[in-house]
Amino acid sequence: MNIVISNSSGLPIYEQIKDQIKDQILSGELEENEMLPSLRKLARDLKISVLTTTRAYNELEQEGYITSQHGKGFFVMSSGSELIREQLIKEVELNLNNAIQAAQRASMTNEEMLKLLQLLLEVEND
Repeated sequence: MNIVISNSSGLPIYEQIKDQIKDQILSGELEENEMLPSLRKLARDLKISVLTTTRAYNELEQEGYITSQHGKGFFVMSSGSELIREQLIKEVELNLNNAIQAAQRASMTNEEMLKLLQLLLEVEND
């Protein structure tokens, strides 16, 4: 797990940690059921307070991205998690909207866009 803290960011440190972990979960860089660094280890690595890492992990847990197992630590939630699935669908929607706008600028018809999508899906499944 790679976290970079920026002093020039307008975001509080716990929020920077939370956002970066969330991005790594949604991108698949952090895999489901993967164990996260302990609160103390992350705080030591980032040279910050354990309270800050605790707040970031607690908020990620409340939002459904990670889960804690008493005595074992924090783990990435399954990709079947409703919240994670919803975030991924939101990302697909955004990318499809961007693709539609680009296709319209290229004067593509709906049929051309659908054929292209089908072709891309076939290539991806091979």
